[in-house]
Amino acid sequence: MPKISSKGLNMPSSPIRKLVPFADAAKKRGTRVFHLNIGQPDIKTPQIMMDAVKNFDVDVLAYIHSQGSESYRIKLTKYYASVGVDIHHDDIMVTTGGSEALMFGLYSCLDAGDEVITPEPFYANYNGFSISGGINVRPITAKIEDGFALPPIQAFEDNVTEKTKAILICNPSNPTGYLYSKDELLQLKEIVLKHDLFLFVDEVYREFVYDGKQFQSVLTLEGLEEHVVVFDSTSKRYSACGARLGALVSKNKELIQTAIKFGQARLSPPTWSEVGAEAALDVPQSYFDEVVAEYIGRRDLLVKELNKIEGVICPNPKGAFYAMVQLPVKDTDHFCRWMLESFDLDGQTVMMAPGSGFYSTAGFGKNEVRIAYVLNKADLKTAMECLKVGLERYKEVEA
Repeated sequence: MPKISSKGLNMPSSPIRKLVPFADAAKKRGTRVFHLNIGQPDIKTPQIMMDAVKNFDVDVLAYIHSQGSESYRIKLTKYYASVGVDIHHDDIMVTTGGSEALMFGLYSCLDAGDEVITPEPFYANYNGFSISGGINVRPITAKIEDGFALPPIQAFEDNVTEKTKAILICNPSNPTGYLYSKDELLQLKEIVLKHDLFLFVDEVYREFVYDGKQFQSVLTLEGLEEHVVVFDSTSKRYSACGARLGALVSKNKELIQTAIKFGQARLSPPTWSEVGAEAALDVPQSYFDEVVAEYIGRRDLLVKELNKIEGVICPNPKGAFYAMVQLPVKDTDHFCRWMLESFDLDGQTVMMAPGSGFYSTAGFGKNEVRIAYVLNKADLKTAMECLKVGLERYKEVEA
């Protein structure tokens, strides 16, 4: 029998999706599953986006430019200007989802054996795409007692080696919801310039910032023009995850031209999705104001209910729509599976993402889960009751 590649065998399963077979089995048994494992909002996709796709009247659904159509990229520059970022449309490469932007960015800047430093817990795909490219992740652990703030900058300095090529952060953070301040970004700027590194920043959740805080795009920091690479996406901004359209943004011309070569190999991003995404750029600010207000209400409910449960610790997220939560269990991989296989409360249960998949350091995150507050408040309330009772019953399993 032919052997599977070592690269394939070493590729980690997604902590967000690996329990799907158990959730499917629970549903077949008639159990309602509250999906808190995945960042799939229940917010309605803007009608203007849906109408643009429905009314796209062509005889041939053709390829578009590998970099993305010029009209869309020009319109994107106006969007970025609205958030304080001044870029040219040639500084943008349209990608098949933010995941492809991440992949093209990593592969354009790092060779096999090179290292990227990133705070953990981090978005699981950072690990997956690094492994598939032979890139080594050097994690620096953020602490739940600090709300998952940026670890001391000296820890970054201590982890720089001759193989280090980049630092990677997500702002606001998936999975923690932490929002990096301008001061923290300036600390990273200093070390990036000192060691001549790339600074990758996943800014997919920039619209979702709470409590009067201000989002600071790393693209606005002077002196980093050749160093900064931003990953972006329409998925969460417009509640359009299935559109699979993102962007790679950088003022580094050589980097963009390199990424385009990867883009040419996959031909082009999806035409229909770009039509919808271009229309979505006309969505008024009032849409985001309503969505942000809804997420604040969900977050407040979630954090309050979680911290009422004995032994649970949940910091207050300042952005995105995720919380990294410590549970009073030894192994959340087992607990999350048990919740789907062996537990229900009045025919209902909860699906969460085990925390270990968001860490690179072996053994870390075993008592944590990522929870996405993407469901309406009534469902969130019921899900928290399920979790509370589930934790109480699970004590007997662990005993």
